[in-house]
Amino acid sequence: MTPVNQTVRNRSDLRFAALVLCTGVLIGVRYHLALWTFGEHGFSELSDRLPYWDFTNLWAGGRMALDGHVAWLFDVDTYRAALRRMFSPDLPNQEWSYPPSILIFGAPLALLPIFSAYFIWTFGTVFCLWLAVRPLKLGMLAEAAILVCPAVFINAIFGQNGALTTAFLIGGLAVAPRRPILAGLLFGLLTVKPHLGILVPFCLLASGNWRAIIAAALSSAALFILTGASLGFDVWQLFWTETRPLMTAILEAPYPQPYQANAATMFFLARASGAGLTVAYAMQAIATIAAIAAAVWVWLPWRQVQHGERVVLTAVLATVATPYGYSYDTVGLAVAVAYLFSTRANIPRLFLALVWLYPAIAHLVNGVGLGIGVLVPLSLSAWMLAEIRARERTDIVSTAADGQAS
Repeated sequence: MTPVNQTVRNRSDLRFAALVLCTGVLIGVRYHLALWTFGEHGFSELSDRLPYWDFTNLWAGGRMALDGHVAWLFDVDTYRAALRRMFSPDLPNQEWSYPPSILIFGAPLALLPIFSAYFIWTFGTVFCLWLAVRPLKLGMLAEAAILVCPAVFINAIFGQNGALTTAFLIGGLAVAPRRPILAGLLFGLLTVKPHLGILVPFCLLASGNWRAIIAAALSSAALFILTGASLGFDVWQLFWTETRPLMTAILEAPYPQPYQANAATMFFLARASGAGLTVAYAMQAIATIAAIAAAVWVWLPWRQVQHGERVVLTAVLATVATPYGYSYDTVGLAVAVAYLFSTRANIPRLFLALVWLYPAIAHLVNGVGLGIGVLVPLSLSAWMLAEIRARERTDIVSTAADGQAS
């Protein structure tokens, strides 16, 4: 599906899109000005932490690995003490939360001062995102809009990897039919945040893309072996016995917690509603199974779905499928909004504007006890699926009418 001719696009839509885009950028710039304004102890006024925020974990983890202290990552007290020696004795508590394979990015960056590394990381991951969306052929303006969407600003504020993991997911899905080996490589790299790739194997199986499946399995295995060979294979055991239980405890902590202010999953919605762990896990299981079923349905080869539509819908469903997701993991929603605006003559513009801007205001909504972030990707995916189904029914009716006429 080619982009809509902008001479046909309703001028009101274009003005509205420009207003929404500028609003998101202004909010993002305002947040970043606060991020780089320092208060007591040299911490950011926005976060009361170092302005690099979560990036300090990636950089410090890489530094510890280079210095031969990778085991520190898996002992919470030792890790926090090391961070405070590196940065500030007043540094708030932080934890190592990643598979050790992410150190393939952290170790090279740790060779640089953290300020330089942070900017290379932030702009480098946004560049990767741009490369990933190019196969969708949205046009220069839509691509530029994606790169300055609120989710990207939030991702940069947190020093997070959402732009990069979205690039791996969307890039891999976009090139899977034509370049399955490259797709498999990107999916292998996505295992640095495996909970964001839950839908990938189901999409590949539904489409019968065995070359991409094999390539993904081999690249994942290669990353596992490379990490073990570089850092010692015991890091994988430590990740399983130390990091995994720690992150489970963080996931299951009673609502509200400060870090849950940007949460956007069915699990967190259940917890915010007062549900216990059993009910929360059950609700998340239903959401995950529904997302898997929808992804399989849309990736079946005989579906009347454009490939780009499959890709962006899967990126939206990925945020529904995971129990552990935050506003900085929702860059894929912005890609979906840009795709819909670029390829649809008639769009629900107020709805898409809300989806676009939500990452910038998620903490405000959650801050008043409404953990409804997951309803944004859930609603968008439901709307897209309904449109696909309606289109298929229209095609069936048209085909039947043509048959009767002949």
